[in-house]
Amino acid sequence: MEPTPKTTHLLYLHGFRSSPHSSKARMMAAYVEKHHPAVTWWCPQLPASPKEAMELLQAGTRDWPAATMAVVGSSLGGFYAAAVAQGTGCKAVLLNPAVYPARDLEKYVGDLTSYHDPEEHFVFEACFVQELRDLEFGPLIRPEQFYALIAKGDEVLDWREMLARYGAGQVRLLEGGDHAISDFAVHLPEVLAHLQLA
Repeated sequence: MEPTPKTTHLLYLHGFRSSPHSSKARMMAAYVEKHHPAVTWWCPQLPASPKEAMELLQAGTRDWPAATMAVVGSSLGGFYAAAVAQGTGCKAVLLNPAVYPARDLEKYVGDLTSYHDPEEHFVFEACFVQELRDLEFGPLIRPEQFYALIAKGDEVLDWREMLARYGAGQVRLLEGGDHAISDFAVHLPEVLAHLQLA
């Protein structure tokens, strides 16, 4: 059996109303920069439109090697990350991933602010809900490529739905925790073990 190739390109996707300034994104960026400087790291600010977000990701990773790229996503970013992994076959780490974002975000249509900059406003349009539906996918094509970190204490998303969706892959189910996975530093080694960075 051939050894799994090391990850040379890593994509990080933040959650709804979040940004590349989230604590998990910054923690991972700092770790990659310090310990794996040869790894290509990309954590873009995602547009509010799911369609535009996926177009941005497809354009930005078009020249990435599918066999040695990986994606990490939190919350809504976890939904996007799973879609990217389904399309490329790459490794994916999902952190409290959204399972039914079209259903969950329908109530947020309107003018919103960013968590990391309350001065920053954006509009979540009604048509974005359909764009999320358009991104929904069937069973995992390569479940062994997925690692999901799921907190039973998530106050935003239902851990049972996450487990049902991603249970075919590798799962770390936390008894407590919260949506933000505030103790992410504790779980980082296991996340990195799955990613196998070059």
